[in-house]
Amino acid sequence: MEDPTEQSLWGPVHELLARMDGEIGRIYTDREIKGLKPTYVRELLQLHLKGPMTITELAEATGRTHSALSQKVSAMRTAGLVRTVPGADARSKHVTLTAKSKKLVELLAAEWRATEAALAELEAELPYPMTQVVRDVEKALAKKSFHDRIVEKLGKQQ
Repeated sequence: MEDPTEQSLWGPVHELLARMDGEIGRIYTDREIKGLKPTYVRELLQLHLKGPMTITELAEATGRTHSALSQKVSAMRTAGLVRTVPGADARSKHVTLTAKSKKLVELLAAEWRATEAALAELEAELPYPMTQVVRDVEKALAKKSFHDRIVEKLGKQQ
């Protein structure tokens, strides 16, 4: 069998996003902030703006699945950015900011705004804006889901 991963349309997209996240991460490294990842910022800002939330509430606020948010909260807790306290019943936990992350929220909000401004600047330099690509992909997927496209291709291979 030849290696199917040698060809990838996804690869450059993932690599670009990883590189851009890495550039954002350098902002934190430059400021000697330990444990903070760009993927935590939305959740930390939501907790700052809306106060303690259950994992379910935080997942809904950020458009993530409960499972993904549970894993992310665990990682953020390990990094000392959030803590969890028992909720109203034994099944729920409230996620709150730590003193460490409370000190960071103004920087995180400024970094978010600066990142959005940098993206707008980047888009202005492109012949076809990234946001238009996303809208066009979403429109095509509304006609036929990615799942259905993959299943169709699998059917042709068997």
